[in-house]
Amino acid sequence: MTLRPLDAIDTPFLCVDPAILDRNIAKRAEHARSTGLALRPHAKTHKCLEIARRQIDSGATGLTVATIGEAEVFGDAGFDDLFIAYPLWLTDSKSRRLRSIADRARLTLAIDSVDGARRLFDGLGAAASAVDVLVEIDSGHHRTGVAPADAGPVARAAADAGLRVTGVFTFPGHGYSPGDRVAAAIGESTAIACATDELRSVGIEPVVRSGGSTPTVAAADAGVLTEIRPGVYPFNDAQQIELGSCDFDDVALTAIGTVVHRRDRVAILDAGSKILGADKAAWATGFGRIANDPHARVTALSEHHATVEFAGSAPDLGTRVCVIPNHVCNAVNLVDELVVDADDGPVRWTVAARGANA
Repeated sequence: MTLRPLDAIDTPFLCVDPAILDRNIAKRAEHARSTGLALRPHAKTHKCLEIARRQIDSGATGLTVATIGEAEVFGDAGFDDLFIAYPLWLTDSKSRRLRSIADRARLTLAIDSVDGARRLFDGLGAAASAVDVLVEIDSGHHRTGVAPADAGPVARAAADAGLRVTGVFTFPGHGYSPGDRVAAAIGESTAIACATDELRSVGIEPVVRSGGSTPTVAAADAGVLTEIRPGVYPFNDAQQIELGSCDFDDVALTAIGTVVHRRDRVAILDAGSKILGADKAAWATGFGRIANDPHARVTALSEHHATVEFAGSAPDLGTRVCVIPNHVCNAVNLVDELVVDADDGPVRWTVAARGANA
């Protein structure tokens, strides 16, 4: 990733290369079109209205979000087709908020239990007839979702309670491990196919069969799925590099830090966990990577500093370094704005859904 000088902006900050961003968005949109899959990107990665508009303009059918708060932000901005892709346990407050969103956007919600479905119907009240519901399937990630064979009874109970069940979905999160991307995609397909049969056995046609993540989406089975929901792909990150789902040249967001101390092959940057995030999977080779230097590693983080080991001599004091975060979703949620390295000078995009965690 080549950046023009942004010396007027104090480090650290998150910087977006718009050319790479647009290329990544276009590539994924074209893949979806060529396979006949609907694209519903997960906006929790960028939380940014400008990027969501680019995704919709490129052909995305709607947005996936993580929370009611994110749905409110994007709904208020005019995005009118939203899927909250996690089971909710409704309180009176959350019920009121969902009803309000349903007044201005097509809303899809998730269930993975009979009790959750009944509580959802009760909370939605009259808005239940305007909301679509998908049953979440556990395809191997073992977080939320029901076993594929149990999808039928949950769907039937939800429909009997008064909810409009339109399909099934899963998150193949176990694809976030080296060498497991294709196997996770196969598991996703098998689980969704089984759940599809189970819904049909209770008289419900699963029109929507949704899956996909950035690591697994290239292997998504278009013969089973109807929709994919990757999130990280507009930016990519160090995890995606190490998983093999992108190259360094596909990374559109970096944290810009300055060398404030050096010794031999080690540089200390003024960009720590409070801008990079602290995620480090057990298989990751560091706390981040360095753009244009595949041999360098971020070996340690404190709140405001990163320790970087280079294969050769460390950069001089005052040198600006582009750090690729391990997990870009966490990094974005730590800042109020993204600095876009536009041709006519830096532009700032607000992280509109930052902190919308409930």
